[in-house]
Amino acid sequence: MANIIEKVQKPTLILAHNKALAGQLYSEFKELFPSNNVEIFMSYYDYYQPEAYIASSDTYIEKDSSVNDEIDKLRHSATASLFETRDVIIVASVSCIYGLGDPIDYENMIISLRPGMTKTRDEILRKLIKMQYTRNELDFKRGTFRAKGDIIEIYPSDQSESAIRVEMWGDEIEKISEINPLTGKTTGIRQHVMIFPNSHYVTTAEKMEKAIHTIEEELEEQVKFFKSKNKLIEAQRIEERTNFDIEMMKETGFCQGIENYSRHISGRKARFTTIYFI
Repeated sequence: MANIIEKVQKPTLILAHNKALAGQLYSEFKELFPSNNVEIFMSYYDYYQPEAYIASSDTYIEKDSSVNDEIDKLRHSATASLFETRDVIIVASVSCIYGLGDPIDYENMIISLRPGMTKTRDEILRKLIKMQYTRNELDFKRGTFRAKGDIIEIYPSDQSESAIRVEMWGDEIEKISEINPLTGKTTGIRQHVMIFPNSHYVTTAEKMEKAIHTIEEELEEQVKFFKSKNKLIEAQRIEERTNFDIEMMKETGFCQGIENYSRHISGRKARFTTIYFI
């Protein structure tokens, strides 16, 4: 495989059937291609408990999951590499086949910053919020930003050891620095930086509005189906849960388990009738 990559000189995806093998191949290809961007993309769940309903005891078990922050960072790093360079090799587990957001929307959400660029402070902050970054002045961690006066500090989704400080002069970017997120000390000066979204499911307000409409249509169909089978509790459960997710998407553009709605967000057609059992 390494010989083929060397000959074709193209971005490469290597698919492994489990996390353990993907991790092993990732280490080996980093040694074989020390100058390339070798990345890994696999499921970020350490633990996943799907929703369940036990009809005999009327017991509803909510979905529970634990996301590995380091793997999530590596997934974002892999995505960023695809947009930044051609010499990229991605080792992935089969989780890469599951639906993500629209790559065009993802690319359009990227913020490109350079010293001397005219861009207002509020414009940058609003764009970060649309990209699912959260403002946090106290707990500065990956996927957050903070702003004090004309200084904006951003902790990119694809980084774990460095953050970005943007210094403004009025409506102009005066200086961009790479900083240590713990000490705040400058570790380098940047002439250009690209900030990637904090979620693979970011989309425009128009597409989100359309997605919510199609989700509501599918919800109506599923509720009618359950009621026609006299499964009133199931109908109530799916209606409550989906309406809660819709409210979250309307208010924040995101909800827990948003990957379940990836078809609607990307605008894909249903290939078969989906029936939810809860």
